[in-house]
Amino acid sequence: MLPTVLFPALLPHAVAPIGAVAPECAADAGSWCARVWSWTGMSWLARGADTTISVLFSVIAISVVAVLVRLVVSRIIGHVAAGAGVPGLMSVLRRKRGVTDAESIEAFGSARRAQRAKTVGSVLRSAATILIFGTAFMMVLSRFGVNLAPVLASAGVLGLAVGFGAQNLVKDFISGIFMLLEDQYGVGDHVDLGDAVGTIERVGLRTTSVRDVSGVVWYVRNGTIERVGNASQDHAVAVVDVPLELDTDVEEAGRVAEKAAQAAVGNGLARDIIDPPRVLGVQSVSESALTLRLTTKTRPNKQWAVKRAITERVVSDLRASSAGNPTAAASQDATTAA
Repeated sequence: MLPTVLFPALLPHAVAPIGAVAPECAADAGSWCARVWSWTGMSWLARGADTTISVLFSVIAISVVAVLVRLVVSRIIGHVAAGAGVPGLMSVLRRKRGVTDAESIEAFGSARRAQRAKTVGSVLRSAATILIFGTAFMMVLSRFGVNLAPVLASAGVLGLAVGFGAQNLVKDFISGIFMLLEDQYGVGDHVDLGDAVGTIERVGLRTTSVRDVSGVVWYVRNGTIERVGNASQDHAVAVVDVPLELDTDVEEAGRVAEKAAQAAVGNGLARDIIDPPRVLGVQSVSESALTLRLTTKTRPNKQWAVKRAITERVVSDLRASSAGNPTAAASQDATTAA
């Protein structure tokens, strides 16, 4: 049989080794010190039992609470982000579980809002995770008796140094977050960013990718974007300017142009039109010609196709009518637009 002195923990109530002196804390029958002394007979282990087990339970409790808080905060962020763009707070609170991506996109009204909400939710969850687990880690260190003042001071100095050295990177990330929150632009939008004009292909927290009309992809840092011209938000306007001769009957030309424009948008373009075409009248007058302007409100990114169709039909009908003849410039514009 193994000696009790060497393996006291194998027995439910081990006998203390010969010569071992019970610690003072063993006199408290309900303490961990007394239990460990009765189980092991080791005074050095019993003396630290209360402190060790107390710290252990505190660490476990802090870790569990941190995980639960992170889970709750993540769920709240997920619900709020999923409800972004849906009017009313009740629509957020009543959001069903297990909603598919297709249903979410339909609820938001567009895939772009769903993408924006997903990106913002991911950023907020990451920030919440760092904050919650960072706080829990500092609390665990304090339970082990670590002085947090030097640690916090060192972290502050290090953060200041990193922030100063990477200020451009921080500026890009902050600008990217605000662009997403404010919905300044999204994938598929036609924008003018100053340095680049084209269609957005990717929106990131640091850079934005824009493909221009020549097919070149431009990578623009978010921190360098000072202004954004978005031609694809909510709706667009197709503007058609038709040059006419000075002696043209403007009223008759306007009636012909309006009928031609309405006929043009009715041929496969009706679903892209929000408001029917209308003639605004003479936009400008020069020494050799006057300009007749027509406009129509379209869906985003459909204004160019509508403009080409209206220009072709208006020029054709005006030429065929006796109301007036578009100048050679109009013919050239129609050919270019086609």
